[in-house]
Amino acid sequence: MSDEPVLLRPVAEDDLPLLQRFLTDPEATGPYQWLGWSDPGHWRRRWAEDGLLGENGGHLMVVSGTDRCGFVAWRRAVTTRNSSCWNMGAQLLPESRGRGIGTRAQRLLTRYLFAHTPVVRIEADTETGNLAEQRALEKSGFTREGVLRSVLFRDGEWRDVVRYSVLREDITSTREGPGAVGEAPA
Repeated sequence: MSDEPVLLRPVAEDDLPLLQRFLTDPEATGPYQWLGWSDPGHWRRRWAEDGLLGENGGHLMVVSGTDRCGFVAWRRAVTTRNSSCWNMGAQLLPESRGRGIGTRAQRLLTRYLFAHTPVVRIEADTETGNLAEQRALEKSGFTREGVLRSVLFRDGEWRDVVRYSVLREDITSTREGPGAVGEAPA
């Protein structure tokens, strides 16, 4: 586990080449995230539109010390015509995985979303084979709800995913100040 604090912050323009790696470099995404080649201009257009922070979702950079480790993201998931929740995820560079950074980033994003939006539920999905992400979600306070069969197409096959959720009542939130979201000093 990394001793450096983990922070979440808005995406800056100089972060865009790092984000582009996740669309163009199979090694950067890891075995569960590579879904094929994607438009390398995607991030730049989205950033120019709204800084990757919109009312239906967003992206924040994950930073530990001076290292940009990847990003966390959330999107609105409509549950009924007048209800929705967030679906969130994380994507870290290979050198940042296995150090507890993803767990801490997901915990911070959960706290941020409950502090700044009125949703009562946050969901996260991961492939059934991605045991590291399942452990990270559980350590972040999420509860395993079940398996959704054949909902993700990757590498020529339909894959099952595990659905996790956390409810507002499950988390004891702390008030966050303005600016970057980070861990409290020890």
